[in-house]
Amino acid sequence: MIWGAEQWILSAYPGRDSICVETGQNIWHMLCEQKEQLVGKHVFARYGDTFPLLIKFIDAHDDLSVQVHPSDELAQKYGEPFGKTEMWYALPSEQGARLYCGLKTQLTPDEYKQMVADKTIINALAEYEVRDGDAFFIPAGRIHAIGSGCQLCEIQQTSDTTYRIYDYDRRDKDGNPRELHTERAAECIDYTVHDDYRAHYTPRTNEPVNIVTCPYFTTNVLQVTEPIVRDYSRLDSFICLICLDGECHLTELENNSQTTITKGELILLSSTTADVRLSGSFRALEVYID
Repeated sequence: MIWGAEQWILSAYPGRDSICVETGQNIWHMLCEQKEQLVGKHVFARYGDTFPLLIKFIDAHDDLSVQVHPSDELAQKYGEPFGKTEMWYALPSEQGARLYCGLKTQLTPDEYKQMVADKTIINALAEYEVRDGDAFFIPAGRIHAIGSGCQLCEIQQTSDTTYRIYDYDRRDKDGNPRELHTERAAECIDYTVHDDYRAHYTPRTNEPVNIVTCPYFTTNVLQVTEPIVRDYSRLDSFICLICLDGECHLTELENNSQTTITKGELILLSSTTADVRLSGSFRALEVYID
C-alpha cells in the first residue's frame, strides 16, 4: 500500500481469497460446500455464500487517509453489498504512534465540508496515542485515521468500501492526486460526539475477556498461561482464533485432533466445533458471530 503494509489473514473478498492449509481450498469454495456446517445456521441464513468477516494485520509506515465507511443501507444505495463496521486491536507500535477515532468537535455537514476544503478536518478528530492492547470499535459512520507507526489487528465486515476524506495531498503511483469522496462521506458520517472512543475492558488471565459485541462480530481477548477449555457448542457460528503472541496449542476434545498456531497465524474452527482445550503461553483474539 502507499502508506505501508496490509496483510489479509482471513478473507473471502473476491479475488483476495484465503487458502486453507489443510484442504488447499479457498474460503469461498469451503463455504459453498459446507454451508451452515462451516459458518452456522443463522450466519448462513443471513449471509449465504458470502463469508461475513475480513481480518487483517496493518503496519502503517505513513499516515493513512482520514476516512469513513458506509452502513449496509448506504453501501447498497451505491451498489455495494455490505457496509463496513470494524474494530482495531493495537499491537506493539512505534513510540509516539497515534491514531484518530471519532469527532471531538460538534460539526454540521456544511461545517465538515468547509473543514475538508480548508484541509483542517483533522483538527476536529479525537486523537489517541497507541498502546499495546488498546481497542477501538468503529461502527459504520465513525470518521477515523491510522497514524504512522501503528500496528493493528483489524476485524471488519467483508467490504472494501472506503470514503476518503483527506489524504495529506498525496499523489498516487502515477502522480495524480488521490480521489476524495467528500459528498458521500458527508452522507454517512455519524456526527455524534462522544467523550471517549476506546473500547474499554479489564485484562484477565486464563479466561476470555470481551472487547466488542455488535451485530457483525464478537471479539474476546485470551491471555493464557495455563490450559483452559473453551466450550463452543452453544455457538451457532464459526470461530476465529488469531495468535498475537506466543504459541497456542489447540486440541478438539471430541476427536483429539491437535493444531498449533504461532504469532501472526489464524485458525478457523467450524460451527460444529464443541470443546477445545487451549494450552501454551499466548495472547489471542477470539472472534465469532453471536
